[in-house]
Amino acid sequence: MIENVLIMGAAGRDFHNFNVYFRDNRRYNVVCFTATQIPDIDGRQYPRELAGELYPRGIPIYSDERLAELIREHRVDLVAFSYSDVPHLEVMHKASLVTAAGADFIIIGASYTMLRSQKKIVSVCAVRTGCGKSQTCREVIRILKKSGRKVVSVRHPMPYGDLTRQVVQRFSEYADFDRHRCTIEEREEYEPVVRTGTVIYAGIDYGKILAEAEKEADIIIWDGGNNDTPFYKPDVHIVIFDPHRAGHETAYHPGETNMLLADIAVINKVDSADPENVEQVRRTILRHNPRARIVLADSELQVENAAEIRGKRVLVIEDGPTLTHGEMAFGAGVIAARRYEAASLVDPRPFLAGTLQEVFEKYPRIGPLLPAMGYSPQQIRDLEDTINRAECDLVLSATPIDLTRLVQIRKPTLRVRYEYQDHGEPTLEQLLADYLPVPYSG
Repeated sequence: MIENVLIMGAAGRDFHNFNVYFRDNRRYNVVCFTATQIPDIDGRQYPRELAGELYPRGIPIYSDERLAELIREHRVDLVAFSYSDVPHLEVMHKASLVTAAGADFIIIGASYTMLRSQKKIVSVCAVRTGCGKSQTCREVIRILKKSGRKVVSVRHPMPYGDLTRQVVQRFSEYADFDRHRCTIEEREEYEPVVRTGTVIYAGIDYGKILAEAEKEADIIIWDGGNNDTPFYKPDVHIVIFDPHRAGHETAYHPGETNMLLADIAVINKVDSADPENVEQVRRTILRHNPRARIVLADSELQVENAAEIRGKRVLVIEDGPTLTHGEMAFGAGVIAARRYEAASLVDPRPFLAGTLQEVFEKYPRIGPLLPAMGYSPQQIRDLEDTINRAECDLVLSATPIDLTRLVQIRKPTLRVRYEYQDHGEPTLEQLLADYLPVPYSG
């Protein structure tokens, strides 16, 4: 008997689960996807070119708000929950809604969707969005390149545009961001890697992406998204923890799964976190995954011309997803403003333009910070308008990218960035050497 399936997602894990678990399986008929978290990703079609021979018309993508209605309308038998960084309580609320509507509810096991590679895989994932995966990935790249390996990074998917053009994306220079019509959120993940001289892949079909990455790499870095589990079977699984959000490591899906699977557990932001919170996270790791080897790390603040901050009214721009569904109350920009004695933080809410008003309505806990939202050209324009309307002396841009490449900021602007720094021993390099000893013969 064929089962009708609905896949709940956010334009990432959902497409991967379909590709490797459902696409060519005649036991299932995927009737639709639902979409949430990311604006304007519903109302699209998963194209027939990607959906396979069983879906000659493609597969529609609807808003998650219609979930119960869609289950009844399409006589759905099975709902597959396929997105990340969600409180455990919310997952079970969704499960209750699904089962009340008459369908079964599943979360596909992490290992079922991990593709195996002919090359070594180092995965860098986290227990929440905004823990510091990107800077840790760059440190892993530095360590492995220093030892003579050819390293390629593969990023968790962010296919927010024309899906037929995003099957396999390769980034090695700035021109590639324009060619692939990248959003701000995509650039935040790809640009810092390209700056290191490293190729980074992303897209939709991670089997095809893996085949391309293997052609030019000794070792592949899986650069995780949100707190999702890896799409590739890792030889060593590095998981990042955030003591500013102590307790979240056991409270969010699938971050807790990452904790339980970790080979190396990096407790990050030790330099700015309460020591008791650091110890709380350490105790949690030891209780739930005693085999994991723990590394303490700092998020080293890098600020251009930091003395200019003193006494200024500053507008702080932080990474968008970290403030929205990542639920962080502050990031590098706020730490820089406090450390270098800004007079005050300028609240952007009186100056919000267009779609950014909707962002603050959906995430009212953001507070007096401006998330660098840019999922569409209109949202980028609204971000530019908001910045320029704000009554401030100085803009602190704490996104991982050079925002001035995309928006014209008519105010003095300083960049703020994080870089990985070991906080004592063992170091990340020392532990990696145990899993990937030098010399490596690929």
